[in-house]
Amino acid sequence: MDIDTVLLETEEKMTKSIDYLQREYRGVRTGRANTALLEYVKVEYYGSFVDLREIAGVSVPEPTQLLVKPFDPGAKAEIIKAIERSGLGLNPQSEGAQIRVMLPPPSVERRKQLAAQVRKMAEECRVTVRNERRDGNKTIDALKNDPKLKISEDQVTNAKEYIDELTKTTTTRIDELTNKKVSEVEEI
Repeated sequence: MDIDTVLLETEEKMTKSIDYLQREYRGVRTGRANTALLEYVKVEYYGSFVDLREIAGVSVPEPTQLLVKPFDPGAKAEIIKAIERSGLGLNPQSEGAQIRVMLPPPSVERRKQLAAQVRKMAEECRVTVRNERRDGNKTIDALKNDPKLKISEDQVTNAKEYIDELTKTTTTRIDELTNKKVSEVEEI
């Protein structure tokens, strides 16, 4: 392993942290209907748990409604149960072969809870990024102490500076995503 590999792996892990945060934010309810809200709801389907998106299509017929169309009509009852248990505060209504989910605007109290949840997710992501920085720096120190590799102090310093810059860039991106999501959640 060399310094370039460590830097690439660290950058990749930080990028994955941002991607994960964006996926998590898609599941946070705002005042508008969004298909991503239900995509990762776990549904018990023939004895195993699967994401809703794997067994049903979700569309947005109106700004405050979601329409769920199960691929297998026999799964409709389980989908309704899963949406009710999801913790999103939704009340699905069965309509023939499909399920209509009305999205009432969240109360002021609920908006505050959601904003706090978004900030908590962001802080967890920041901690992950800082851990990646620490791990990258430790690996570089271990490489520096390996007599076979003959790594100079300048190379170590440059690598650590690069990791610090990556960390700053990533945390700035986390802050931007968080501010955007909090403003969406707090919007009436």
